[in-house]
Amino acid sequence: MDELATKRLIQEALRRFDSGNPADAATHLFNTLGYRSDKRIDLDSNAPDAFLREFNRDGRLNPDNALVGEWASVDMLFQLTGAEIENAQQGRLIFDARRQVDERIIESYLFFAVALRGAAYTRTQLAGITREINKLFPMPVLILFRHGQSLTLSVINRRLNKRDISRDVLEKVTLIKDIAWAETHRAHIEILFDLSLAELREQHGFTNFVELHDAWQKTLDSSELNKRFFREVANWYFWAMKRVTFPKDAGRNEEERNAIGVIRLITRLIFVWFVREKGLVPDALFSEARMREALVSLSPKESTYYKAILQNLFFATLNQEMGQRKFRNERQNFMAHTLYRYRDLFQRPDEALKLFETVVKPLRNALRPSAFRF
Repeated sequence: MDELATKRLIQEALRRFDSGNPADAATHLFNTLGYRSDKRIDLDSNAPDAFLREFNRDGRLNPDNALVGEWASVDMLFQLTGAEIENAQQGRLIFDARRQVDERIIESYLFFAVALRGAAYTRTQLAGITREINKLFPMPVLILFRHGQSLTLSVINRRLNKRDISRDVLEKVTLIKDIAWAETHRAHIEILFDLSLAELREQHGFTNFVELHDAWQKTLDSSELNKRFFREVANWYFWAMKRVTFPKDAGRNEEERNAIGVIRLITRLIFVWFVREKGLVPDALFSEARMREALVSLSPKESTYYKAILQNLFFATLNQEMGQRKFRNERQNFMAHTLYRYRDLFQRPDEALKLFETVVKPLRNALRPSAFRF
């Protein structure tokens, strides 16, 4: 199966969380990524109390650190062993699940789904739950959290205890956080694809669970994701430089003029996406369906979306007080950037301002220091 088809299946698997059973949806998502197993323990109930009665008999789990009161349900999806890995790779991989690497040995992996009652949780809170659940099992536990309209995938580093080889030392927890299943970010689809079993084998050539786990960690590592992000931005810059032409400027030559224009465009797009992620602008402005209803067209050649939405958002909304936001009239200078322009690109210009009405604060107020806290 090609990359595009796999990514489409990942998106379809994520949408199952909207109305399906969380455990079934989680199992289907992992199956889509290539992780399959019939090994599981079916409890009488997926209620937190049933899980704790079965697995926390010696009281090793700390209920406060695990935020047990926030759990809505807990499901053991399956146990993945070396046999399932080899079967999934159809004989293309010899897998030694008992091999020790760098004071670590992983003979199998557990996959769990935990549904939480609230909508949003910090990395520290989700890492705390991950650590507490991992205390209960001799093998690592990968957890898929469901909270609000989002998912978080959590994996943990474990190494052998030098004093007691029967117990592991729990180390760093790595998360891919807030994966929205309705309108999933392209970056999250890319990461999930990179975590698929076939892609990891292609990129890392693992032969045991320790190497597979390290491949997961490298894929999720923030520094690696940052490198990838800036590499893609650089690639887009060099691609754009071969295709763009900006208006003449008496003070600059063509190459310098185009370079400055492309850099401004990239930084503005990144900034607009950032304020959208902080909840400062409505998601409707980034919905293709809504934009098709609002604009006369979405023609890339005419830059319709960039002119009507992004320019008006950046200049006439984020940089203008409420009550003063309006379309310019014919007598005003076309370069009056703090007024809305491109009236003719909207199907219903008089209703167009409603698209921006939830952006309640101008730029200088929205960017207070607390807005940058993650």
